[in-house]
Amino acid sequence: MTAKQQWLVVLGIVVALAGGAFAASHFLEDELTSVSVGSDAPGFAAKTLTATPAMKSLTDYRGEVVLLNIWATWCIPCRTEMPSIEAVHRALGPKGLKVVAVSIDDDGAEQKIRDFAAEFNLSFEMLHDASGAIQGIYRTTGVPETFVIGRDGTIRKKWIGEEDWNSAGNRRLLESMLAEPKP
Repeated sequence: MTAKQQWLVVLGIVVALAGGAFAASHFLEDELTSVSVGSDAPGFAAKTLTATPAMKSLTDYRGEVVLLNIWATWCIPCRTEMPSIEAVHRALGPKGLKVVAVSIDDDGAEQKIRDFAAEFNLSFEMLHDASGAIQGIYRTTGVPETFVIGRDGTIRKKWIGEEDWNSAGNRRLLESMLAEPKP
């Protein structure tokens, strides 16, 4: 094999590797990126539970402090933590905290979600993602899973499982974030 042929083989290998890397990054982007504290919160879309449902996304809350809770009506730990989410919403909602709870219940469960909200007297925004796409987008391992998102769109806290969101530590975190200027 001549030197020229050897270089063509090397060039072919480099081109194949570059093409493979490009294809992997393009088609496997969701699997290659991390959703953790310090990373940008990925966008999502979920349906409102109003009389005329509409789609909402993370961009609807741009510049706000968001407590994003991914949950389901059948989830026992979700039932346990919802009163604390409502309490922190009542305390800090008037100061600008946006609480967004996205249910991953199956399609057709809208009334069940509304009944759940009524049972717990929940006043924060309830959305429904029947496809469960948000679980893949946020790489959740189950429900509940909660993300505290800063005004700059960065995840500041990630919590797997139930949590007392009205605890002194969580309130301090949220109040400090609410004190930050809007971008």
